[in-house]
Amino acid sequence: MTQSGRRTFAGLERCAIAAALLILLGGCSNMSSLTSGIGGGWFGGQSKPKTAEVNTVTEDQLLAAAKSDTGTTGSLGGEVAHGCPRFNVWSREGYVTIYEPGKVGDGLAVMHRGEITKTARECQIEPGRITVKYGFSGRVLLGPKGKSGRVTLPLNVFVTDAKREKLVTDKVRVDVDIAVERPIGYFSMVRTVTFSLPEGSRPAEFEVFVGFDRATPGAG
Repeated sequence: MTQSGRRTFAGLERCAIAAALLILLGGCSNMSSLTSGIGGGWFGGQSKPKTAEVNTVTEDQLLAAAKSDTGTTGSLGGEVAHGCPRFNVWSREGYVTIYEPGKVGDGLAVMHRGEITKTARECQIEPGRITVKYGFSGRVLLGPKGKSGRVTLPLNVFVTDAKREKLVTDKVRVDVDIAVERPIGYFSMVRTVTFSLPEGSRPAEFEVFVGFDRATPGAG
């Protein structure tokens, strides 16, 4: 392909993504209705990622899964193994859209959008404590007002007990490089969390959650 052809193709790709974001966001008068989005297919509903136990959770494995995503969200491996804490995306915080300052909700002011599309976890249960090795991956898409460069998106991770009370909290962030000619960037992360297992409790009563931090400036 000639240099001119490559520029044309990159321009068309960016226009297509910008158009999709405008269709998804531009007509939404109530931003709380954004339950559909790119993470569920360009025009499909965004389902909540399910998490499965796999033999080994690695960043490379999750990154490859995110890049080969066919438009659906989900987990690596099979169903969640019994007796191990679940790992889920918290409520609607599996995605976040960042707007220009003072223009939250304006589809023409979208800078970029982040989404968690794949999850995985494995765990080790010992007397009195549990260690969960969890991983997640996803993508960041450049919006109509997006610029080339590094995008940093903060996330919250926390563990809850059977009463949904938070036992452990942590803050992490993902860094993704995107550009006009490469309007989609991918990320993956693997971490571990250890917490106490009170006498009489079952590991399956606990859950680990991850979600984008919506206190980020410009988040909607």
